[in-house]
Amino acid sequence: MKERKGQIWIETVLYTLIGLALIGLVLAFITPKINESKDRAVIEQSIGLLNLIDDKINIIISGAPGNTRNIDITLKKGDLYFNSTADKITIVLDDITEPLTQEGTDVDIGRIKARSSKTQKANNITLTLDYSDTADIGYFEGSSITPVPNKKFTISSTPYKFSFANKGSANQGDKPVVEIKEISGV
Repeated sequence: MKERKGQIWIETVLYTLIGLALIGLVLAFITPKINESKDRAVIEQSIGLLNLIDDKINIIISGAPGNTRNIDITLKKGDLYFNSTADKITIVLDDITEPLTQEGTDVDIGRIKARSSKTQKANNITLTLDYSDTADIGYFEGSSITPVPNKKFTISSTPYKFSFANKGSANQGDKPVVEIKEISGV
């Protein structure tokens, strides 16, 4: 009788180990696919966000000076940059499993330029909207009259609220000035 109890315990432990090994194998194959799907969703969300920003800016540029639009932006992954010096809006996504483009090559996705770069563990993807030919983009803090050269926003659980305003052009024929301000705390 005691011999039989020992055999049952050995069988139970053996079957449990086999079951855990099978679960481990399944997870080893499925986890990378899940992460890849999550990364693709984040990339598509970021492209959609930049397209939304582009639409708002184009609406205010085509309107009269003083035209303003507000937008809520939620960053679940990556960093958002308003580069006043180069008139660019950029989202940088770190730790992406698969590159979106060939490394170091710009690919146009509508008006957005996408570029992938390799890091030690993963890939970084940079998505950029360039307004250097069409508008002077400037991020302004508070009541400052000079734009911040390169303002960075990081991931946040609550959405950022921004105001985009057409401030007209300094001289006849110049590019319109687009003033960007954060209004989350206001």
